[in-house]
Amino acid sequence: MSSGKILVTGAAGKIGNAFWQEREDKSDLRLADLDVTQLPESAQRFALDVTDQASCLRACEGIHTVIHLAADPDPDADFMASLLPVNIVGTYNMLFAAKAQGCKRFIFASSAQVIEGYPTDVQIQECMAPKPGNLYGVSKAFGEALASMYANDGQMTTIAVRIANVAKFQQGETHSPRDVAAFISFRDVVALLNNCVEAELKGFHVIHGVSDNRYKRLSIDQSRKVVGYAPIDDGFEILEGGAQSD
Repeated sequence: MSSGKILVTGAAGKIGNAFWQEREDKSDLRLADLDVTQLPESAQRFALDVTDQASCLRACEGIHTVIHLAADPDPDADFMASLLPVNIVGTYNMLFAAKAQGCKRFIFASSAQVIEGYPTDVQIQECMAPKPGNLYGVSKAFGEALASMYANDGQMTTIAVRIANVAKFQQGETHSPRDVAAFISFRDVVALLNNCVEAELKGFHVIHGVSDNRYKRLSIDQSRKVVGYAPIDDGFEILEGGAQSD
């Protein structure tokens, strides 16, 4: 599909940085964050406060695809002070603005925290209902539900990407079994987001973001089929010295 111009919110964060740094040609990007001073001048920069709906409307003007990464990523963030205004109201503002401005695709950065209420020995399938383990997960579950609603009339495709443990592993490091099973490398998460931009899709979809780990906290069987996700890295293998994450 022709992706047109892409708006990336939270573009100064670690995933946003990885996404735009991987692209040689940044002319089709509008990179948005509260502070744009660290963003490249080769892309269009936009100072965005997602809690301000008018700012969100301006950010979405002329945009085909939104990659909404902006959020408070702290699992222990205070609900009233941060999760409510940034993750919940901010996501509402962005989806409202995208729809109002005629955007065709909205990619929402959800989180593995949406399903952390399930036992750790249960592998989560894409079709399984959210079961948050904390209020951060609740804020992301709200975003998934809202994205689903905004796809109902068929005018905008929405994708919730449950991004797990984005990290750089090194041989010999010690991590919890859960964190290894949830590992996703930077190159795999960038490839996944690019696939979500380009895949031929309609409606609403839940996609899982983990690398090709020996055991995966999140199944990627449907994600492979729906968006052609083909992860390269394996967190277990990297820690054992068989490969290096990128």
